[in-house]
Parts: sequence; C-alpha cells; structure tokens
Amino acid sequence: MTLLELTPRADTAPGLAALPVVVIGAGPVGLAAAANLVERGLDVVVLEAGDEPAAAVRRWGHIRLFSPWRHLVDPASRRLLAASGWTEPEADAAPTGRELVERYAAPLAELDALRSRIRYGTRVAAVAREGMDRTRSAGRETTPFVVRYTTTDGIGELTARAVIDASGTYDSPNPLGSTGLDPLGAADLGDRLSHPLPDVLGADRARFAGRRTTVVGAGHSAANTLLALATLAESEPGTRITWLIRNATAVRVSSSADDELGDRAALGSRLDALVDAGVIEKVDSFEIASVDRHGDGVRLIGMRRGATSVHDTDLVVGATGFRPDLSMLREVRLGLDDIVEAPVRLAPLIDPNVHSCGTVEPHGFDELRHPEHGFFIVGMKSYGRAPTFLLATGYEQVRSVVAWIDGDMRAATQVRLTLPATGVCSTDLGGCC
Repeated sequence: MTLLELTPRADTAPGLAALPVVVIGAGPVGLAAAANLVERGLDVVVLEAGDEPAAAVRRWGHIRLFSPWRHLVDPASRRLLAASGWTEPEADAAPTGRELVERYAAPLAELDALRSRIRYGTRVAAVAREGMDRTRSAGRETTPFVVRYTTTDGIGELTARAVIDASGTYDSPNPLGSTGLDPLGAADLGDRLSHPLPDVLGADRARFAGRRTTVVGAGHSAANTLLALATLAESEPGTRITWLIRNATAVRVSSSADDELGDRAALGSRLDALVDAGVIEKVDSFEIASVDRHGDGVRLIGMRRGATSVHDTDLVVGATGFRPDLSMLREVRLGLDDIVEAPVRLAPLIDPNVHSCGTVEPHGFDELRHPEHGFFIVGMKSYGRAPTFLLATGYEQVRSVVAWIDGDMRAATQVRLTLPATGVCSTDLGGCC
C-alpha cells in the first residue's frame, strides 16, 4: 500500500481546538453527529467505508422499518435540510431502508455543509493517541487522536480533537453457535449460510425459491426474513421454511396490542399466524453446537431439551443479532460492560438479562463516556450486543455528545428522549421499563 499524505502533527498545530472531530461512519447517526457539529460551527471529517452515504442501510434497503418518519429524522439534520428546501416525508408513514436513504440520508449528505466533509471508500483501521499507546497516561487528555484509515490508494492518518465512532454493527453479526462462537464446521458452509436480512423477494429470490430455508434467531431480523419467505412460498412450489430458536419462546418478536409502534406489533401477529397455520415450522430450544455439509444442504447438530438433535435444511439464514467490532479500538481506553459490551453506564439500561423492551431511559454524553477522554461510541454500536436500539436514541446521543465537545455543559446534560412504548417486557428477573 501507498502511504497517503498525513495531517500536520500536533506540535505544529495551534492546539486541539484547531483539529477536526472525526466521525466514523456516514449512516443516519454518523450524519446526525456531523449535522450537530456543523450547526455549532465545529470542524468535522466523516470517514465512511462504503462508496455512498448509509451504505449499510442500503444493504437491507428492502426491509420496511417499524418506526415512522417522525422518529427517523434527527432535529439538527432537519434544520439543515429545511434550509435547502427539503420536503419532509409524512410523519406517520414507515419507510423502507432504501427510502430512508433516498429521501433523507442521501439528501443530507449532499448538502453543501456536509458534502465536502465526507470521505467515502475510507475504512478506519485504528484509533490511538498521537505518539502514545494505551499504557501511557501523562498528558493523554491534551494529546490529539490519530485515526488511521485505508483506501484504494493506500494508508493514511488524520489527527483529531475528538472521535465519535458511529460505525454500527451490520458487518459483525453474531455467530450461530449458542456459545457465542462459530459452530464447528461453519467455515465450510460457504454460500449455504446467508448474512442476516437477505433480499428474499428481490435480488436473492432465485437462491431461496423452491428450497428449504432455516432461519436462526429470535428477533425482528429473523421475523422479517421469515415473512418474506412465506410470501415467496405462495408462488414458488417447494419453498419450505423453518424457524429455529435457542430459547423456548421468541419474546423479542411481540404481537402486543400495547406496542405503540403498530408495524412492529403487526410483525409479531403475522408471524404467529403463519406458525399456527403450519406455513412456518417452528423448532424451539435448539442449541447449535456444530454444522456439516449434508448432500446439497446443511445439517445442524446440537442439543434440544437435554438430548442430541439434528436438523437438516438446504440453506441457513443467521439472524442471531449483531455485536460491535472493537478491533480498531485496541489502543483506546474503553469502559465497556462485561456482559453486553456497551459503555458501563449505559449497559444497565439496555441489558436484555434485565429487560427486553425497546424503551430506554434518556442518556447522553455521561452514560457514553469512556476512560479515553474525548472518545465516544454512539448509535447501534453503543448498544454492544443489546438488540433494542432505535434511531431516535442515537440522535439524542450525538446531540448531547456534540454539546459536550463544544463545551456547552448545559445543553449536554439536558437530555430528553421520548420513545414509543414497546408493549414487550419479558424477564425472569423482575426488571422492566
């Protein structure tokens, strides 16, 4: 690789305040962070691994969100867009991921205030402090960050006054194994194992038509894929569907009448009806230990209710959730919870062992702080392995974080977050929202 031109070293710069804030990721939350920074007159550089804004969202663009537009537009971004003549979508309509990008994220990224600040095709490889590894403490808080990145042209570095990691988790799905590890044999499955949220009724139709697919997972990603497969089965003979879950029930897919997001409740209701009608076979309490190629398909081997069990299928969709990729943060001092890998002050609010609802207490820079002064993880990645993140949460996170970076403690601490009630709260521990 070629070494790209570096930004000036801190000892030649007038100080931290002269350096930009680096935002990692140009998804909806990363763009919201940039919008808040620009609105406050702070310099920002956004590094996006994809070739366009919200590249990860585009990959699941066929999925309809269960949040309506009223919960999907960041306030600072709305103000910037409104000044350009943007027409806001109908508040109560729920868009697909593609519509979220085309009608909101892409126009936002194209605004004059943001366009020149976003670098596409730029993947962050590491974050550190200039001239010191994580073991050195003296002068650490006043030393700039170094953000190393790769592009098709080579390797480069930027110095920054603060770093906001909004890179998400879509590229780091959880393994199929109940241990949290890839099951033995998983590396040999090749294209018989699908990433979460395949486009069953579109680009991936031929892959699933007329075959038996087993969807592994107990959340909304699994539910969306199962419903799409059921629609496919109506017109493609021989299409069979199995839903395999680790626990006895899938409590995260709710059909509760108390859910204020109607599309989310409808998701659960439709899935329940298809299971009851026999369109979808449900296999519960199955803990996968290993997988094998079996003829033209896959054999899942594990334990079910205390006995060894085998399940044969043609294709497997791993919809077991996501986890944060922390590899680029090895030289950053992180304060992460031991269980969910979220910031330690945020973790108790979202730990699925305590509650499973999507409503979360208001939280901002204080709950998101790490021992590394000036470094924040926001958005879906801030939730670690917890599954209940909503975009509105991320928008309030970055509003508070940016106010803190700007030294506006009054605004940073006035955290307000109104989320729709989920109607879901299942736990054996008594905790609830």
